[in-house]
Amino acid sequence: MSLVLTAFLAISVAFFMDRMCEGRGLLPPGFLEPWRRILAWTLVAMVLWGGVFASLASIGQEVPELDLSQLTTLRLFLLHFLLVMTIVSWFLLGFAGLRPAPPPPPLEELPDQEPVPAPAPVPLFRQFMAQFGFVAPDVPREIGVGVLVGIGSWVAVLAVAILLGLIIMALGGEEALPKQPPALIPWMVALPVGVRILISLSAGVVEEVFFRGFLQPRIGIFLSTLFFIIPHFSYGQPFMLVGIGTLSLIFAFLVRWRQNIWPAITAHFLFDAVQLLFIIPFALKYMEKAGTGN
Repeated sequence: MSLVLTAFLAISVAFFMDRMCEGRGLLPPGFLEPWRRILAWTLVAMVLWGGVFASLASIGQEVPELDLSQLTTLRLFLLHFLLVMTIVSWFLLGFAGLRPAPPPPPLEELPDQEPVPAPAPVPLFRQFMAQFGFVAPDVPREIGVGVLVGIGSWVAVLAVAILLGLIIMALGGEEALPKQPPALIPWMVALPVGVRILISLSAGVVEEVFFRGFLQPRIGIFLSTLFFIIPHFSYGQPFMLVGIGTLSLIFAFLVRWRQNIWPAITAHFLFDAVQLLFIIPFALKYMEKAGTGN
């Protein structure tokens, strides 16, 4: 798929999101001004193009080997930075700097009637928290739910991966099974522990806010899950997409169940942290020993 087609796809999705928001009554009040609405969805289309759909251009082609010598730790956070900037910009265009509503016309005063005060404006911070799923009656409890789901996610992903692997082997498709992880994975595992924790935290917060807090309420679970999976095509290992899709569905239904994103953030962070700090290092050492015969 060419870059032109992926750009068209990103623009189409942004337009679709706009229509869905309007149909569900979720358009911010600032979007009554056309320039705000056009600019906001243009930013969404741009980040979808570069951060989500660009990887579709490599389908059917040999994935080029990643030059790890040119990769820096800061570049790992570039996409997350762009996602954050898009979310914040979309929100500010929709809610910040609006003209106050004109006061209602005066009513005829009755002798024993108390004047009704005008409602106080909601601070921007609270509106931001409400827009992206941070409002919860008991945040520590939601985090505790996320810890339990994060542990259970590993069981679910391993079960799905093992079952799929057995099915592929039974069908004689052993060659489709990955023999080694993408080059980026060992590179990340070799990073300092603090950096790996920061990567896990960034993924848990930013990706959940964007895909589950922003996209899911506006376009639904199916499309938000699909858009979460698509960037991982760049790894060049279709088998990995099954586990990633399983995770995304777990997080998506967790958000629908709890009606906030704290459990999904916690579960996502915990899953990635366990993966980068324990599971993958152990697996790489095992593969190295098995390769040397020791």
